[in-house]
Amino acid sequence: MGKPGLSLDTYLKELKDDRHRFENVFQSVEKMILEQGIDKLNVLGKTKYDFKFFRQEKKHLIGWYDELNSFVTFIRDAAAYGSSKDMAFVLVGEPGNGKTFFVDFLCDNYREFLSKEENKRYSFMFTGLDSLKTSGGALKYGGIRTAESQTYEDPLILAMNLFESRDKSMEFIQRFGFKDSEIDTFYENYRPLGACSDYILNEFREFTGGDINKILQFINIFQVPLSKTHGTVTGKYSAKDKITSSGVDLVGEESMQRLMHIVDTDSPYKFDVRRGALARVGGGGIHFSDEIFRNKKDLVQIYLGIIQNRVIELDGFKWPLDTLIVGTSNNNVFAQFQSDAEEAPIVDRCRVCFVGHNTDYNLQSELTRYAIGDAKRKKTLDNKNMHEDPNLVYAANVSIVLTRLPETLKLTSVEMMKLAAGEIAGEKSIKTLVEVIDELDRDPDVRNRFGQKGIGQRNLGKSIQRHLEMSETNEGKCTYAMDFFAALEKVILDYVLDTSLRKKYFEDLKTAKSLYREKVKTEMFNALMDKPDAIKEDVRGYVNMVIGIADDKLGPDKIWRYRDPQNGQMKVLKIDEHFIDSVEERLGLKVEEHKKNFRNKMMKIYSQKVQTDQNYDFMDNIDLVKAVVDVRLNSDVGAASSLVGALSNLTNKSNLEVHNRMLSTMQHQLGYCRTCAHKTIEYYCTPVHE
Repeated sequence: MGKPGLSLDTYLKELKDDRHRFENVFQSVEKMILEQGIDKLNVLGKTKYDFKFFRQEKKHLIGWYDELNSFVTFIRDAAAYGSSKDMAFVLVGEPGNGKTFFVDFLCDNYREFLSKEENKRYSFMFTGLDSLKTSGGALKYGGIRTAESQTYEDPLILAMNLFESRDKSMEFIQRFGFKDSEIDTFYENYRPLGACSDYILNEFREFTGGDINKILQFINIFQVPLSKTHGTVTGKYSAKDKITSSGVDLVGEESMQRLMHIVDTDSPYKFDVRRGALARVGGGGIHFSDEIFRNKKDLVQIYLGIIQNRVIELDGFKWPLDTLIVGTSNNNVFAQFQSDAEEAPIVDRCRVCFVGHNTDYNLQSELTRYAIGDAKRKKTLDNKNMHEDPNLVYAANVSIVLTRLPETLKLTSVEMMKLAAGEIAGEKSIKTLVEVIDELDRDPDVRNRFGQKGIGQRNLGKSIQRHLEMSETNEGKCTYAMDFFAALEKVILDYVLDTSLRKKYFEDLKTAKSLYREKVKTEMFNALMDKPDAIKEDVRGYVNMVIGIADDKLGPDKIWRYRDPQNGQMKVLKIDEHFIDSVEERLGLKVEEHKKNFRNKMMKIYSQKVQTDQNYDFMDNIDLVKAVVDVRLNSDVGAASSLVGALSNLTNKSNLEVHNRMLSTMQHQLGYCRTCAHKTIEYYCTPVHE
């Protein structure tokens, strides 16, 4: 219970010494978030504020830039006593896009924040109830001897209401050395005492003849318990069906046990409001309403009153609350709820934030990791260690993200995927993607907006599960990337009921397989060169040659000297114009003017990127990487088909040596096991038609 026997006088003295804080829930949450710091990011051509609070811990929020900006703005407005103070913040979106994870993350960290000594919340209880008797000598509260504030009201709230006169209460607080300005600040968060606290306080006034010193002897201050399982400080209410749901779950009810003790049946203490979820978070807590719009009408009406007035009301008795209400809903339920005009008032009282799926395939890597779990602990069904194909995460990322991107004539799915990740997409610019997003986001049906459709995190998890249970996975003791596509196909067939969406997802899967094949080509080249970064060096080499060939100081020997931005060292580069031309021909650039424009674009991108990322390597430019791979495979092996032929025909000794050397490089330098290395080489050698 915290410090035993802490009196109100002692508490107020400690408050004056800054050992406690008096602030509403919005001010506490604001402080919790902002004290961690803020970064500025450029996302889709716009500046976004990235709050470090949400990026802490091993498992944290990924992406959510707009949503987090909206939430923090809502909190800051409420903390400044704006209109948000009388509203709920509701996240609406497709299942499996992180809504519940966000609220759980917020609540878990809020409890951790309040566990720090300077942030701990306190409340009060009345002791000595057995001193209160009727005129006939009967105990007014029977066997009940103590009564805690049912909504965990702050001790300062009690001090503000200690006297019937506001001025006298202010004079009492002033006794502890608080300045007028400090008291004025306190009263910005003033609220009346809850019905039962006020009723019992009045009884002690009558019992003591209004002697404040005697009244204070019956008041004890205690620390508010921080318990996730008890629902104190942070609590959750999940929508139930019409039979099992009841307003009692939210606001409590009359307690038969208390009525057996209480003589005065008109006493508001007969109501056990802590029986409901709201009172337990009433003293500066967070209430999480899961699927808020799925509740039946009488509960919706309760929420309307709570959100608007921040008061629990039972039979005319009121218990004011200091509570942040955060809700969630899926798109379909929200659309149905909106169609019922009678329920419009509660929507009007909610700050609705529409949450889309993550559409950045690079950020998706961390989400995919969440779905996979601890790869080191994965076991086969016969309890043998399981290896993870180094291409698995990439295969999953592009497959999942492509399903979340809309169809448009302005961009191909791959161009959209690259632009959404802040990467290069040929001649297409980020402005084109922004136009597509803005156009879709004007649709009144939220379900048609950018990122609102697609495979969610839960179905990604199901795909990983299907992948793990495959006989191929267990026999090979490896989660071979190509098998993931088959697992995802089954999930789409089983869980996607919309025919048009299912058809689109299968087309997206074909595109994902083609991207995976290009990645395999890159891996084959790295293995062939016996270097993990062979293709990266060649791509960077092409860009450096393009920059060097445009240098006025370049001599007839085509030797270019430059300073490497990565390490600041001087380097010498022999410019190979045949290599440059070959790459550009692979890119479809045959006219000199087109080549010149492309080279200028590469130099411009390089000059922009190197200012923020000295390690930028152009590997996000899929077309350029593909062109360099094709050129190198042809020049170094004679022809790409020759490498395929060599790896396919191992009867030849030299072919076998190439195969074994590549296999060794893949296993010892590129992160493959024997199973996925063999299968990847076999896949590379097999003609496919995506």
